[in-house]
Amino acid sequence: MKLRKLQTSLHAKAKAEPSFRFYSLWDKVCREDVLREAYRQCRLHGGVAGLDGQSFEAIESQGLERWLGNLREELRTKQYRPQPLLRVWIPKSTGGERPLGIASIRDRVAQAAMHLVLSPIFEPDLPSQQYGFRPGLDAKLAVRRVYYHLTYHERRDVVDADLSDYFGTIPHGPLLKCVARRVADGQVLATIKAWLCAPVVERVKRDVKRTTEARDTKRGVPQGTVVGPLLANLYFRRFVLAWHRLGLASKLDAHIVNYADDLVICCRPRNGRAAMREMRRLMTRLGLQVNERKTRLVQVPEGRFDFLGYTFGRFYGRGGVPYIGTQPSQKAVSRAVRRIHEETSRRWNLTSAEERVRELNWILRGWSGYFNQGPVLHAYDKIRQYTEQRFRRWLVKKHKQRGTGYRRYPDEYLYKTLGLFRLPSRRADLPRAKGMMLCPKA
Repeated sequence: MKLRKLQTSLHAKAKAEPSFRFYSLWDKVCREDVLREAYRQCRLHGGVAGLDGQSFEAIESQGLERWLGNLREELRTKQYRPQPLLRVWIPKSTGGERPLGIASIRDRVAQAAMHLVLSPIFEPDLPSQQYGFRPGLDAKLAVRRVYYHLTYHERRDVVDADLSDYFGTIPHGPLLKCVARRVADGQVLATIKAWLCAPVVERVKRDVKRTTEARDTKRGVPQGTVVGPLLANLYFRRFVLAWHRLGLASKLDAHIVNYADDLVICCRPRNGRAAMREMRRLMTRLGLQVNERKTRLVQVPEGRFDFLGYTFGRFYGRGGVPYIGTQPSQKAVSRAVRRIHEETSRRWNLTSAEERVRELNWILRGWSGYFNQGPVLHAYDKIRQYTEQRFRRWLVKKHKQRGTGYRRYPDEYLYKTLGLFRLPSRRADLPRAKGMMLCPKA
């Protein structure tokens, strides 16, 4: 309750006085209730241990109160120093790999405490065009906004923009100025800078490689950290504000929709090339690099583009009637298929069928919960049929049987006995999720 009151007060002050700078914040980061909530949130998200190898289970077995007390004392006496990040590589949906920095749980909790204090301050400043990592907003609302630009407002010249390693190229100096515009507490600024410049350790086979690239180049917000999304939003805000202050939104009728490092600009026909040119110019001024190979101008309905897992363009309804809409992208369907394939591979033959069902249900529920806008039933059919086929094959291999398993493991056994989640096959069965509600018109 005290924490909520603190956040409400910070938010109200920031909203009422857009130019106000907060001078005393570090004592709030060190508060016991703030740190306790920060730990709870980190524990809820889970995750593996950082470079120090300390897990949540180890912390709790040794005594959580003592651990939180030690961290609080470090912060209160300003003896806190961040530990190096553990770098791992995760596959990107567009191919290649993305670096992920895993902080120690100690640093994650400290960052979460900082986020609890700073987020209410910066939230009123973020433009409505930014949808990523914000309370009450999500990717599905960003999808709906793009849909409205294309249909209700006929802004059908679309700049489908891509930035080369956005998180890794954000310049520290201008970024810290974005923070200092609202925060005058020197200890807060120094700690954020220390997180940005933290060394990175990567384990390559039996070798350990330590780099200080962020400190040397003075660039980059490590992905995977708790404060990373907020800092990335603050810097992208510069682009959105410049777009509007230069009058480009009104002059070109060109409107930005942004989620993290994903960006599209919806424009009136024949204004797309000018919008793309201005976008490149502003990104260069901000020290960011446009990926020319992936950035393109799409003219809807003749062309299609993907954004946040959905494909936008012309589709055909009953009787061949054309309309502009969305559907789950082929890449999104392929990613779901790959995950289902992995969860039904032979490596899991020693696990129980109930355990496989739990993993598959987690994938299916999450996928269908996000992809429930527009004509989705065709994609659902593909995923459902593939899941049934793979799961039956897994059951046959597990029990060292022959055949495809269709007779031995019918639908009734999969869905009623084992409890496999069944994707809807009719429009009437689709959940009425909040993400399907209409967003306000621009």
